[in-house]
Amino acid sequence: MTVAPLVVEIGFIFLLAAYLLHKYGNWTTHHVLVTIAVFVAWYFSFTVIFILPLDVSTTSYRQCLRDQVSTITTNSSAALPLVTGATETGNSTILPLLNVSITETALHHVFEIAPGKNEKKRCEIPWSHIPAGVLPSLWRVVYWTSQALTWLILPMMQSFSTAGDFTVGGKLRTAVVENAIYYGTYLLIFGILLIYVAAQPGMYLDGPKLKVICITASNTWGLFLLVLLLGYGLVEVPRICWNKSKRGHMLNYLYFKAAKLSTEKCEAEEKVDDVLEKMQQVSNTVPIGHPLRRCVEIILEKCPEEKKNAIRRRRQPLEESPGADVSERNLVRIHQQIIRALQAYHRTQCQWNMLIEEAFDWEDVARNEINPEHTFKPTFMPQRSSLLRALYTPIVEWYWKCLVRIWVFRTLAVVLATFSVIVVWSEMTFFTRSPTLSLFAVFVDLARRNYDYIAIELVSILTIAYLCVCAYYTVFKVRVLNYYYLAPHHQTDEYSLIFCGMLLCRLTAPLCLNFLGLIHLDSHVIKEKEILETAFTEIMGHMDVISIISDGFNIYFPILIFLLCLATYFHCGSRVLHMVGFEQFLGEDEMTADLIEEGKGLIKRG
Repeated sequence: MTVAPLVVEIGFIFLLAAYLLHKYGNWTTHHVLVTIAVFVAWYFSFTVIFILPLDVSTTSYRQCLRDQVSTITTNSSAALPLVTGATETGNSTILPLLNVSITETALHHVFEIAPGKNEKKRCEIPWSHIPAGVLPSLWRVVYWTSQALTWLILPMMQSFSTAGDFTVGGKLRTAVVENAIYYGTYLLIFGILLIYVAAQPGMYLDGPKLKVICITASNTWGLFLLVLLLGYGLVEVPRICWNKSKRGHMLNYLYFKAAKLSTEKCEAEEKVDDVLEKMQQVSNTVPIGHPLRRCVEIILEKCPEEKKNAIRRRRQPLEESPGADVSERNLVRIHQQIIRALQAYHRTQCQWNMLIEEAFDWEDVARNEINPEHTFKPTFMPQRSSLLRALYTPIVEWYWKCLVRIWVFRTLAVVLATFSVIVVWSEMTFFTRSPTLSLFAVFVDLARRNYDYIAIELVSILTIAYLCVCAYYTVFKVRVLNYYYLAPHHQTDEYSLIFCGMLLCRLTAPLCLNFLGLIHLDSHVIKEKEILETAFTEIMGHMDVISIISDGFNIYFPILIFLLCLATYFHCGSRVLHMVGFEQFLGEDEMTADLIEEGKGLIKRG
């Protein structure tokens, strides 16, 4: 037994989280506390995603040991004292010990006492086996830290970053007020569950039950959001891969997005101009030496350099200025308006630049497809390292973008669509144990019987990763949630980074619990007492104290994923939004065609 695989994987996760935060964030301009909090949120969330498969394989090994010793106990009761030091009534001694741990040495001793067919069934230790007691401690730290981040620290940081107050106390007060509704939803769920439990006859509330209620409230909120996100992502992720193999479709889609984003960008620019005009009046009204001049200078520091210099150059004498409300409350309001207006301005500018770059790339593909020289000639030469230029030559680029990439995306789309079908089917049937209908449970059980722990870990990590991709893809692609974005090259703002960390912490735990149900490692879901559970489940506890949740919501609510997937496949949501005036990309619609033409003109102008 060694913790080396666990240590190596934790080190890899640390480097991965650091690399992604460096790629999307900017530690030189972002507040150091924001950078640390987001890093911890990403790091702990990735830890759950990558370490849970090790927990599953270790649990499979423990299950194998329990099954083997139970068989040997039945066939050779004389071996019991050699395993546990128990007496002839060892059944009452050995089975409780098996729920905790059993050494390979003891099991090997049993096989020596009862050789023959038992030797063929000997359990193999996983390459990544983790000693008992390590994972419970790890999960306890990771889970409760993540919960503190997602429900307390990160929401307060998010509101704190956009508060217009000029003191730390004022910013904190504003953050508490803005999060009142947010905290209210959680407290409402917690209160309802608390009343439900307290009203049950013979039920007494204690510390463990209150902990379960807290976890249940958080997981119920997360599961509700997870089902909505997966219902969209499980269909759209394979579909976008398929669409990327169709050049004409992608160009039309990008032209459509350009037309809509251009309108949003113009509105953001107008909003910035309106707020800066107010700021000009305030700057003219508040003279140098005024008690509130310090607040004015703080606001000016938030403005773009050229705008800030223009405001200072256009200062009018006090008697000639039109006048403005210069109370501290008004300055706080203007400060907040400037922060949010500039945030929207930078977001739309960043999204516009990424959209233009992607549109130019697809137009280059359309132009180079008919190039008889099979050499890719881009409109703008991208900046690449000398090594990449040597490997990724214009000829290689032509074959990749004009020939190979199409089939890669089509193959990937088919694979992901198949995976989505398996996920939806397993979500609808994972609570049935006999017969086993969940395909993930079948795969894991087959690998466990063959002692193929690497296959168990691969199935686990791929499934969890795909569920995460589908859920988080929805957040950053749905038009309603377009307020948040992730942009490479250090272009993501603090607000979006905090939101991403908050979302990771909130969805990872319920997503992983749902996955454990899919592979039948939650005995309280499938009602199987002989199944050992992962250390993650032991820390999370069970929801038996709240029967309406354990017997209903957490089992049957995921079935709604199927209905949401059907609605997404037939574009029901897009059609409804289109009917009420929110234009969506619908190929057969006249308004869509007009926006495509408008976007094409905008792309040409750059």
